[in-house]
Amino acid sequence: MESARRRTVLVVEDDPVINQALADRLDAEGYDVVRAWDGPGAVAAHTEHAPDVVLLDVMLPGYDGHEVCRRIQAERPVPVLMLTARADEADVLVGLGVGADDYLTKPFRMREVVARVSALLRRVDRAAELAGRRALELGDLRVDAPARRVWRGEDEVRLTPTEFDLLLCLAATPGAVVTREKLLAEVWGWDGATGTRTVDSHVKGLRAKVGADLVRTAHGVGYALEIGGDRS
Repeated sequence: MESARRRTVLVVEDDPVINQALADRLDAEGYDVVRAWDGPGAVAAHTEHAPDVVLLDVMLPGYDGHEVCRRIQAERPVPVLMLTARADEADVLVGLGVGADDYLTKPFRMREVVARVSALLRRVDRAAELAGRRALELGDLRVDAPARRVWRGEDEVRLTPTEFDLLLCLAATPGAVVTREKLLAEVWGWDGATGTRTVDSHVKGLRAKVGADLVRTAHGVGYALEIGGDRS
């Protein structure tokens, strides 16, 4: 565990076998576990228990995981790991668009779930350390790290927590290409891991919000933040 304080994980899964297996493994890893089996129950549990991270199935009774994610992020931002039986890009982008930070495709291994939860919590801890940083002004892009707010010109850009951390990582070395492996290590905490699809999906969402001219692709390598792009 990264901290003496026990972290709370909200597990939202309508399959009782999977729900129990996730709860048992996370409890064994030292987490406090809260469980829910449908959309309304998930939102209520988030309000009552204020979990540190949420494991959220996409297909749920009541309303689906995307709607749950939208509601809980509007109430109180929290890292969300989506659990889905499908992994096509359209489904992934919908999840990222409503505030999910990562996703796992079923069937998954429990050790991978634990690793993803741990990585999300490390990312939150690193983000908390940014509170002392000043705002960055790069061309017409302004990033207020302590407040976690972004503007392009006069327009505020609404980013998910992961998109913000991704932008901050790219903004640390404007113009320089940051490899996918470095982004995985810095943003997700996955040292030595491969997850290019995860990076590419989040970059696609970031590019759509801040402007395609600002995020350059270095094919086969990674991405760079270009300053002074044409907004037309």
